[in-house]
Amino acid sequence: MATTRELANGAIKEKVQEVQARTFDVRKIREDFPILKQKMHGKPLVYLDNAATSQKPQVVIDALLRYYVEDCANIHRGVYLLSERSTQAYEDARVKLQHFLNATDHREIVYVRGATEGINLVAQTWGRQHLGAGDEILITAMEHHSNIVPWQMLCEEKGCRLRVGPINDRGELMMDEFEKLINDRTRLVSVTHVSNALGTVNPIKQIIEMAHAKNIPVLIDGAQAAPHMKVDVQALDCDFYAISAHKLFGPTGVGVLYGKAKFLESMPPYQGGGDMILSVTFEKTIYNHIPHKFEAGTPNIAAAIGWGAGIDYLTRIGMENIASYEHALLTYATEAIGQVPGVRLIGTAREKTGVLSFMLDGIHPHDVGTILDQEGIAVRTGHHCAQPVMERFGVAATVRASLAFYNTKQEINALAAGLEHVKAMFA
Repeated sequence: MATTRELANGAIKEKVQEVQARTFDVRKIREDFPILKQKMHGKPLVYLDNAATSQKPQVVIDALLRYYVEDCANIHRGVYLLSERSTQAYEDARVKLQHFLNATDHREIVYVRGATEGINLVAQTWGRQHLGAGDEILITAMEHHSNIVPWQMLCEEKGCRLRVGPINDRGELMMDEFEKLINDRTRLVSVTHVSNALGTVNPIKQIIEMAHAKNIPVLIDGAQAAPHMKVDVQALDCDFYAISAHKLFGPTGVGVLYGKAKFLESMPPYQGGGDMILSVTFEKTIYNHIPHKFEAGTPNIAAAIGWGAGIDYLTRIGMENIASYEHALLTYATEAIGQVPGVRLIGTAREKTGVLSFMLDGIHPHDVGTILDQEGIAVRTGHHCAQPVMERFGVAATVRASLAFYNTKQEINALAAGLEHVKAMFA
């Protein structure tokens, strides 16, 4: 049971978040996102599919355009000014991401195509090096397929075993049971920071401490966390952390794998090709230093530069301000949607970010999504690349409304009214 001091601190925190949310000018924020001015089927666009991909502020779009119009050249190879400018902008973005995640060194920031590739990189390099028959990898029952399938593939190749920490009816990780699964055979713990299907925020710091007590490294899938909260990889002390730009208000096709330098330096390259080498002969190749050792070939230069502009934008707003506003909006949305008769919320964790997964009695989620679309409301329907989560709650699919800091209470009201419209159509 919570102590009086804990309750008081919780009340203070809620009050601070309420004040911050009131001072957050969402109308001004929305002006920065040109796509939100559109109409869908003649109705104002209500975009509530941010867990799948987020919208892009004008500064990101401008940065992409500027690269192609003014600075388009390959990086790291040219001695001419265009190449030097594009290289500088590309590497500047890496440093911005270092500071955004509070990594110790920019060399710990590896560009990848997204969080999915970041996890696969660890599986195919560190995993192949350190895992053998009888070893175990520990994940949770709320993982995205991207943090399940790569480990299954590795287990099939190496004869390892995948262990799964259970979740309760609220969608929370059962920490006592999870800790019991950490044993002398565990070689890696790989868990999501925030569930894309439930919105659950896992106690990552505690998980890392549990694993490190037995000298087990930890990988965090941060794709759903980084857009909604301040992430400090040094404070967490995680060994790897994977994120995607397209969920973090940046372009598609780029992401970052953070890895502690001591791990990255010991890992073999993920792919072979240009730019990941220092010297090549037919007899031997000497690999480049980190992070370039893992960045074979021409990368998505424009996307990385555009993402850098997006990181600047988020930094100006402040991730703490974003988190406070979204917390207040989630509280409002949970109450508003929960009051619609026939709604069953899937995932009611006490610690959540802005995800509302739900069922509407007697109506298939795909039908709900299709009718909402006619009202201009974009939600996701299906298993959300988290089929084991659906199985855990005994459903094939859910409707998922996922929030970002440019969403409003008025849009939540539109969603609630849209659900009433859906019900009326099926009455």
